[in-house]
Amino acid sequence: MIKIITVWSIAFALSTVAAIATAQQRFRYHDETETRPLTLQAATVDPGISRSELKESRTNLRVSANGIPDHLVGKFPNRGNPHQISEQKVNLKIPSNPKSNGSVTPLNLGWNFGVSLNGVAFDPLAAEFWQGNPRSGWSYNALGGAVALGLDENYAHVQPNGKYHYHGIPTSLIELLDYAPNRHSPLIGYAADGFPIYAMTGVVNGTVTQMTSSYRLKSGNRPGGGSPDGKHDGTFNEDYVYVAGAGNLEACNGAFTVSPEYPSGTYAYFLTEAYPVVPRCFAGTPDDSFRFGRR
Repeated sequence: MIKIITVWSIAFALSTVAAIATAQQRFRYHDETETRPLTLQAATVDPGISRSELKESRTNLRVSANGIPDHLVGKFPNRGNPHQISEQKVNLKIPSNPKSNGSVTPLNLGWNFGVSLNGVAFDPLAAEFWQGNPRSGWSYNALGGAVALGLDENYAHVQPNGKYHYHGIPTSLIELLDYAPNRHSPLIGYAADGFPIYAMTGVVNGTVTQMTSSYRLKSGNRPGGGSPDGKHDGTFNEDYVYVAGAGNLEACNGAFTVSPEYPSGTYAYFLTEAYPVVPRCFAGTPDDSFRFGRR
């Protein structure tokens, strides 16, 4: 039986507003209400020397990196993104023995969801809101195409401070890691709560399985008035709702899988081809080192 759960959509919107309500920041004005095809920058540019080191202790995995990816990237600056990639001081602490809390923790704006093995962050949320108002309850989907963000073929772009980060599936990275759809995904990285991140395929009940999102577009139209109108088409994050059982992943794009790194099995997050692509909540407790927003 498929059960529609709307509480999560509300919680996501409210948590986003709460995370930025006190920020002294102006946001760009947008009134777009329809999705558009993404125009991706070809990944043909060498970004420089990538440095990433992982050190494991009994309690934590420490990630030290310079934020430069180990693969080709798009041209930055570009028409949709005026920023240049620059080295970052990446120092992250990942729990070695993550535990599920039994309830989800929404991903807030100003937090990285996780980090890839090359030290580049997964940061799926965009600081783009209906009419530039974070309190509107309508946040633009970075992969919806309504707002041009200058993404490259790795579904990544650059923040004003030079931070290159992934909003979607890092195509070049998974190619370097030898991803193939007929076997378990290679390890891509770790979430802020310590659970591993894989891409698209896992092993469930002994079978290689395509891992699928359980989010679906809402039916009907948006409310209009002081809110955007038009059909729920994926322009906004709030156009989607989690539908338990619609796919084989739960609300945080997670599932139990058996992988080469975890032969006894583990809870893990999966990047999916469909929304949300990069998970938007945590099963465990994210480490504070993944927070980069206003404190």
